[in-house]
Amino acid sequence: MVMQELEALSKERMKKIYISNGAHEPLFGVTTGEMKPLAKKIKKNQPLADQLYATGNYDAMYFAGVIADPMIMTEEHFERWMDGAYFYMLSDFVVAVTLSEADIAQAVADKWINSGDELRMSAGWSCYCWLLGNRPDREFSTSKIADMLEQVDMTIHHSPDRTKISMNNFVYTVGLSYIPLHDKAIEIAQNIGSVEIMKGTKKSSLSLVSERIQKEIDKGRIGFKRKYVRC
Repeated sequence: MVMQELEALSKERMKKIYISNGAHEPLFGVTTGEMKPLAKKIKKNQPLADQLYATGNYDAMYFAGVIADPMIMTEEHFERWMDGAYFYMLSDFVVAVTLSEADIAQAVADKWINSGDELRMSAGWSCYCWLLGNRPDREFSTSKIADMLEQVDMTIHHSPDRTKISMNNFVYTVGLSYIPLHDKAIEIAQNIGSVEIMKGTKKSSLSLVSERIQKEIDKGRIGFKRKYVRC
């Protein structure tokens, strides 16, 4: 029934956008906004989330993340979901987002960051972005986050493409949302300079994270925290 309801919300334009970013069949092409009424009706439902994720349909997998219950998901659960995450929109915006609401988030993300697998590393760094951008600063070890900034400084230019993007976002997020290391993030951002960003078949671009942080400083947004992580 849920699959039928998702299919009824399909849009060919969205399907083409998702495919251009790395999704493949099966998928419908449903906007995240149009999923919200269905999510409100279903609420959290982990068994259903697992069934939907296992279909391999991109829209169903995304919706699974919306209705999942992270507090009852185990590490094995998240590993299984990562095994099915075949491109970054699943690894970083479904699995990492869902993980960020679990008590085991940092422990699992730490393992992924050191896994050597591109999408797991990307998801690990992305998870910390979601965490730092939502949870109070007191929940994090300042020395640990400082060490992670140093790790980015030393390894970002030699990391896989998708991991590189998430590491770059991590420096930005620390600079924006984690006040204890705001100055340290600016220092690291200046050290790493321009980062070449490759996005599939699209032309590469350069990202200067120091400029992104400066824009947030200019807007007076330092210390910003998201109220919600998932849709």
